[in-house]
Amino acid sequence: EALRETLGSHVAQKGSLVEPDRLRFDFSHNKAMSAEEIGSVEAMANAVVLQNDEVTTRLMTVDEAIAEGAMALFGEKYGDEVRVVSMGLRPEGNNRRIYSLELCGGTHARRTGDIGLIKIVSESASAAGVRRIEAFAGEAARRYLDAQDKRVHAAASVLRVTPVDVVHRIETLLDERKKLERELAEAKKQLALGGGAAKGDEGISELGGVKLMARVIKGINPKDMKGLVDDGKAKLGSGVVALVGLNEEGRAGLIVGVTQDLTKRFNAVDLVRIGSEVLGGKGGGGRPDMAQAGGPDASKAEAALQAIKDAVAA
Repeated sequence: EALRETLGSHVAQKGSLVEPDRLRFDFSHNKAMSAEEIGSVEAMANAVVLQNDEVTTRLMTVDEAIAEGAMALFGEKYGDEVRVVSMGLRPEGNNRRIYSLELCGGTHARRTGDIGLIKIVSESASAAGVRRIEAFAGEAARRYLDAQDKRVHAAASVLRVTPVDVVHRIETLLDERKKLERELAEAKKQLALGGGAAKGDEGISELGGVKLMARVIKGINPKDMKGLVDDGKAKLGSGVVALVGLNEEGRAGLIVGVTQDLTKRFNAVDLVRIGSEVLGGKGGGGRPDMAQAGGPDASKAEAALQAIKDAVAA
């Protein structure tokens, strides 16, 4: 009932497992529940538990039960007479005062308060269009919350903050880590392009009146390579940039950039294919001003750059 009130009237039971200290409940819904929705369902269920209302069982015909608003269980077949279980109360003024009214053949607590506590611990997909929630009840729920509380206190001890400040401290640490990662990536880019290197040691040469930056780079994230080529082109003003990035698996990634004023003389796709062949790769693709390829033989990185130099000088 709490699921229907939170998610909508389309919710219908699709299966369940009910044990004294835990439950699994499958229901029709086409997307994951948000944390707010899970919290709402849990709060509604526990509100009924706290009512300590009597669980009432009556026998009546199926038609009578449905007329009163009873919910039938998924996949169940019923005879002429059914067992109807009701529990919980809605606030005054509701058309139906009973909170939960179902056709059910299972056994139940005598009062809702006997359940003690309900804690939803997971929500996941069960099948197409079907979600699943799992929860602990009573003593199992208390033990689960106690374990969670101990984890929070342990984390607080490691972070050297009070438990209430754990989330804020973690957020601060994550922000600091992102900042350091950005600074490290920028430092690696500057080193890759010759920043901090001795003058004349930037991998820049001039071949037939064309400036060429050719470098082998280690420790650079492949997704940063295009940015490096753009930076190199800006540094040259007019020229060709060829970079080979090496990874720990011994493979090489090659990227070539050509400034716009030279694309009629040099095609980045042609140049990157020349280098890729030396690296043991096949093909390569991109645009006349930017292309990339790769190869399995990182030991040929310098030879690949030399092949590109020869093509530019030709």
